[in-house]
Amino acid sequence: MAGPRVVIIGAGVVGCALADELTGRGWTNVTVLDQGPLPVTGGSSSHSPGLVFQTDPSRTMTRLARYTTMKYAELGCFSPVGSLEVATTPERLAELHRRFGFGQSWGVPSSIVDPADCVSLFPLLDPSVVLGGLHVPGDGLISATRAVEVQAARAESRGARFVGNSRVVKVATVNGRVTGVSTADDDYAADVVVSCAGFWGPAIGELAGVGIPLLPMAHQYVRTTPAGGTDDLPILRHPDRGLSFRAHGDRLGVGSHPHDPMPVELADLPGDAHPAMLPFTPAAFKQSWSAATELLPALRGTAFDDAFDGVLAVTADGFPLLGEALEPRGLWVAEAVRVTHAAGAAKALAEWLIDGRTGIDLHECDLNRFDRAQLAPAYVRKRAMRGFAEAYGIVHPQDPPAVRNLRLSPFHQRQAELGAVFGEAGGWEKPLWYGSNPPPEELRPRDEWSSRHWSPISETEARLTRRRVALFDTTSLTRLEVIGPAAFLTALTGSDADVPVGTVVPALLLDPAGGVRSDITMARLGADRFEIGAHGPLDLDWLLRHAPAGVTVRDVTGGTCALGVWGPRAPELVAPLTGIDLAADVFGPLQARQGYLGMVPVTMLRVPGVGEAGWEIRTAAEYGPRLWDTLWQAGPETGLIAAGRIAYDSLRLERGFRIAGTDMTTEDDPFQSGLGFAAGDRPRPATPPERQLTCLVVAETGDVPMGHEPVYAGGFAVGHVTSAGYGHTVAAPIAYAWLPTALSVPGTQVEIGYFDRRLLATVTAEPLSDLTQERLRR
Repeated sequence: MAGPRVVIIGAGVVGCALADELTGRGWTNVTVLDQGPLPVTGGSSSHSPGLVFQTDPSRTMTRLARYTTMKYAELGCFSPVGSLEVATTPERLAELHRRFGFGQSWGVPSSIVDPADCVSLFPLLDPSVVLGGLHVPGDGLISATRAVEVQAARAESRGARFVGNSRVVKVATVNGRVTGVSTADDDYAADVVVSCAGFWGPAIGELAGVGIPLLPMAHQYVRTTPAGGTDDLPILRHPDRGLSFRAHGDRLGVGSHPHDPMPVELADLPGDAHPAMLPFTPAAFKQSWSAATELLPALRGTAFDDAFDGVLAVTADGFPLLGEALEPRGLWVAEAVRVTHAAGAAKALAEWLIDGRTGIDLHECDLNRFDRAQLAPAYVRKRAMRGFAEAYGIVHPQDPPAVRNLRLSPFHQRQAELGAVFGEAGGWEKPLWYGSNPPPEELRPRDEWSSRHWSPISETEARLTRRRVALFDTTSLTRLEVIGPAAFLTALTGSDADVPVGTVVPALLLDPAGGVRSDITMARLGADRFEIGAHGPLDLDWLLRHAPAGVTVRDVTGGTCALGVWGPRAPELVAPLTGIDLAADVFGPLQARQGYLGMVPVTMLRVPGVGEAGWEIRTAAEYGPRLWDTLWQAGPETGLIAAGRIAYDSLRLERGFRIAGTDMTTEDDPFQSGLGFAAGDRPRPATPPERQLTCLVVAETGDVPMGHEPVYAGGFAVGHVTSAGYGHTVAAPIAYAWLPTALSVPGTQVEIGYFDRRLLATVTAEPLSDLTQERLRR
């Protein structure tokens, strides 16, 4: 079977990879269009230096890179010369140890090497400036133009058609679905249109009325005259100065990133055969060249044989854009994908198109992961430029500031008055801790890395929550209103939503194959009215895609606000303020009630967000300041405090609450992870799973894992940490890690790789904070 009619826009390495993957699985009715000549179209693939560094903090990005290297090695398009990242400062050497840990977690073999070994691997290095390096033997070089030719030929042999010099000028739609595209010379009917146009993506999106949130930006690349290089030299990265190097025979290629961000307007691109190659700007390269010659003295006697500013696509968070637009349906994108990830991204997108789901988790790359405000062109521009600079450790005073104060909860002014220190996520300003709370009398030592963006005040806040009562601002958590029959939610979650009004149901959003997308809470507030506690735009997108006629789904987050009131004295604080009967036999766990708190109309959900008695109290945003004031003014007798996000994370780790996308992804079985359930309340699978999400208590050394670290047993990496933090009630660091079931037995000792050392950790039964059990029953 030929499959549906597919038009791919863009015949670069990503478009050709997708055509190859689709036709290889039987979808052969594929047409690939490009505005440039074939096979060298003039896009980013045409000038890519082809450097492949597989190791990444993201498991997903590492997996995409690993598949790409394996496929292109089989096709003869990849040279496994290895890579070497060098450190010239102690801080960078520590970071390379951390990157080594990422490789151990994700299955990428590597080693930390001393200065002598660095010079042995790359003899042109000045040994006096290098402190050590990270060597990854499986990294190397992709010939992007060769990969384009080979994959296009494979796809054509199966029936795909490639048309060059054909600029798409229209994306046709009927009733919210794509029906084809038009060029100046022809029309192409299609059931599926995939934009693989790279930095031209926003122009394609505009034709379909879809915002593609990426920014074209230029980076610099030069090829020197002969410098003593050889083709077997590893690719080299100098992260302290934002430089990368590769051999071109006896010459060297130098990629530079520490220049000021250089955004590019599509209208300013040259109209020749190489529109992605802009004139070189020597002044911007001066500092980079100085750093390059300091690291590689052999460059001092060379000149530039070729130099240009190459254009590529950059997103606000640095990840690619993959997936289908909400409208028009049938319009898919694969944009901002580096050559490093091209084949992996194409394989994942082909699985998504054909099977309806992917073999690996793609939530970090999903086109629909951004909130509406994050799609604003001004936001994309500022965040992409800032992110570009931060990615290479080069942030100058003249760089655009990070986007702040875009989304504020109604409590923001009150929080600022209490000395809140804010962090930012998804455009929201979130209190991390409050300066009005005192630090503990005895300060625990903590390592430099994990103590960044942290304060010992969070220990005070966590302990006082356990002892008294605290306010947590949960406004930024996504709230969705669903109007329609319970059967809609039952079908999407597999959990019975047809429950009595006033019931809260923890549930899992499932894909058609039964895989888990996310965990949510469903509060039934009326016969056909539900309020969903969700995990951001991706959950909203999923519900909207599957809502039948007669069901409406609406994001009400921005028009509402919420406070978590948790702690053993929460009932004592709240009861005098409301006419709602808070007695446990009337208003029990996982129930919801509507009424008034003081003069504020509220919806109260009895959910133990931090493992303590209490409620999440929701109201319209206009009542937010009054809600805060009502609780705060009544608070002195109960010792009420305001607590921040760091304390919240510590408390939820102690109680054993998991987070979708962090502790569990679409690749994980919910019954192995316990997602959506507190410790002790989880259903057990009929047969033992191969691996489980396991609680580890780490020996106190002052080091606190941060996530993604490898876990060792018997000297071998056997798993990885998902989330971690310090548990102030248990007085020890806590980590959750995926481990083989045989190692998930309480009392088993393992080690966590943390920079250049290993931390002893013990598998521990949950919940760690047993004292919460009785309080939750009250």
